[in-house]
Amino acid sequence: MPVRQLPETIVNRIAAGEVVERPASVVKELVENAIDAGACRVDVFSDGGGRRKIVIADDGGGMTQADLALAVDRHATSKLDDEDLLAIRTLGFRGEALPSIGAVARLSLTTRHAAEPHAWTLSVEGGAKSPISPAALSQGTRVEVADLFFATPARLKFLKTDRTEAEAIREVVRRLAMARPDIAFTLAGEERAPVTWAAALPGAPGRLTRLGDILGADFRANAIEVGSEREGVAVEGFAASPSLTRANALGQYLFVNGRPVRDKLILGAVRAAYADYLPRDRHPVVALFVTLDSREVDANVHPAKTEVRFRNAGLVRALIVHALKEGLAREGRRTAANSAGAAISNFRPASMPPGNWDWRSSPSYPVGGGSSAAPSFGERPQAAFDVGGPSADIRPHEAAPELLDRPLGAARTQIHETYIVSQTRDGLIVVDQHAAHERIVYERLKASLDANGVQRQILLIPDIVEMDEATVERLVARADELAKFGLVVESFGPGAVAVRETPSLLGKVNAASLLRDLAEHMAEWDEALPLERRLMHVAATMACHGSVRAGRVLKPEEMNALLREMEATPNSGQCNHGRPTYVELTLADIEKLFGRR
Repeated sequence: MPVRQLPETIVNRIAAGEVVERPASVVKELVENAIDAGACRVDVFSDGGGRRKIVIADDGGGMTQADLALAVDRHATSKLDDEDLLAIRTLGFRGEALPSIGAVARLSLTTRHAAEPHAWTLSVEGGAKSPISPAALSQGTRVEVADLFFATPARLKFLKTDRTEAEAIREVVRRLAMARPDIAFTLAGEERAPVTWAAALPGAPGRLTRLGDILGADFRANAIEVGSEREGVAVEGFAASPSLTRANALGQYLFVNGRPVRDKLILGAVRAAYADYLPRDRHPVVALFVTLDSREVDANVHPAKTEVRFRNAGLVRALIVHALKEGLAREGRRTAANSAGAAISNFRPASMPPGNWDWRSSPSYPVGGGSSAAPSFGERPQAAFDVGGPSADIRPHEAAPELLDRPLGAARTQIHETYIVSQTRDGLIVVDQHAAHERIVYERLKASLDANGVQRQILLIPDIVEMDEATVERLVARADELAKFGLVVESFGPGAVAVRETPSLLGKVNAASLLRDLAEHMAEWDEALPLERRLMHVAATMACHGSVRAGRVLKPEEMNALLREMEATPNSGQCNHGRPTYVELTLADIEKLFGRR
């Protein structure tokens, strides 16, 4: 088959296939144009999920008649000052959005520049451009796209339902609205009631206001401000505390120089920063904004401009991890526990049984009481209240009063051999003793590793743990990594491992149980997992086995000592599996439970 030059209409449709994937792609390109034009207000309307009609109106600078004539031609753009493709300071510059849309739909543009006496309008239908004519418009630009993909019917087969396409449009507008809180956005359509996000004040407060409007009150209540800067690269934004998580990574919003992106490097950095706080199947909610010189990032990697490539990727990743870890450590005691509403909602007021209830049928009724006997305090003092004592009990007068002023208060009792109840000046706190001690041991292991290595204790008689051969090989292959944490193992035949040394701070441990848990975690690793992450997995598993177990009765001094250690330990609001270590109820919360407020 001979080589031939394709007609211009076919070339435009091929180009359109790279840029215009679905109605949401059209909205993204047009809203970015409005933002680059200096708009302070952007209105978005869609009908039929965007396939029937899309209308974008803004109050930006508009275009002159000459600019409008060029705007719908391929490779024409106003977003490059010269031919330097590295100096990109706008959201788009490829010069293919409008001609690509016009090649597959019915496109109408009406615009007015401040220097023009009136507005001008132009339409493009299936790639055919109409003459420019005068029009009426007070300010800015109005773009209308109708019958999307009418010129390429095959593409219509790949679109989803109207509701799904409308949701994709909504997500695009949400991301752009998060990137520019200084611009007011309105999103309307037949699929839902109009939504308006008013322009916010500049700075971090305004950004948090816009994020709260879009992501909800839960994010605003749990948001932690983060920030870090080095060598001309700045990372700022807000990250939700570990108590607010999602089942997937769709709650992670990332922006580079104001451009919404889905970058694997940044997503990996977020995952690494939260590794000490969340279970494996949960994902954090963050909104991070990376700002750097346009020459240090390539925004032209993907036709839809959804991916970027950094010149110094290591620096960007390190700054993101540092910013998130610093913010999480600063707010380490903020947990779901501190959201008293969530805890209060689990309480239900006691209710009397229906019918004529006889108090003498209560299990607390004094033994030997006749059918007509009244409670006799002389025979059995306060028998109705004899329900057994707590696991451990500290009378108020026995605890030092100054402990009430400590963040976690003074221990009062232990219930169910698992939970410590402490009193503060303005409320009470319930602590999960195992989760709390697990975090303490974990942070000790990390600190010891950073300082001079984990101290070991040599076993007089090595523990021999029998396992299948594959598990033994897996453990022996990672022996050097385990040794960094004071756990020295070696092969002891084809189906056994000998444990010769264990970490001193763990005390006496069940070597068989510990090794089996470690082996299960190692089975999920691959060589791409960084050594640091693998070591932290080992530390987390060892911390769990070296912690105070649920079911152990604690002495009063042990309970208070645990509280004091929690106060001195970073990130003590959660254990290293992401569970909260304590629940806090203020006195006002308790009074609400009893109707005093």
